[in-house]
Amino acid sequence: MNKLLFLDFDGVLHPTHFAGEDPFNRVHLLEETLEGSNIGIVISSSWRFTHSLEKLQKLLPNSISSLVIGVTGSPVIGKHPRYQEIRAFLQSHGHSNWRALDDSYWEFPTPCPELIRCNPNTGISEKQIQELRHWMIA
Repeated sequence: MNKLLFLDFDGVLHPTHFAGEDPFNRVHLLEETLEGSNIGIVISSSWRFTHSLEKLQKLLPNSISSLVIGVTGSPVIGKHPRYQEIRAFLQSHGHSNWRALDDSYWEFPTPCPELIRCNPNTGISEKQIQELRHWMIA
């Protein structure tokens, strides 16, 4: 696997304010897109602070959880924290070809061509799926 996808949950797999109803209601879009791929998924969501890797994997469909290779590490305080957490993971694991599915654009520098920005009110949509597909075949 030479491509890594850093995956946020809130604002990506479901709207940020889903109020506990139907969590992961957008995950099927990601599942269809990643079917048969060899992309590694790293969970960058803040859920990693309250759930073990195993618990996070159980929340996801099997086809996605089987692609999960880890979580980003300790939280970074300061400018562009999510981006810095991803960079630390990449450096420690020797990867450079990556994308992040995330709604928290302020946690990344501008511009950040690796960021596939989701709308926090809806989560992932066809626009982000097309960006993801384009990167996958490149």
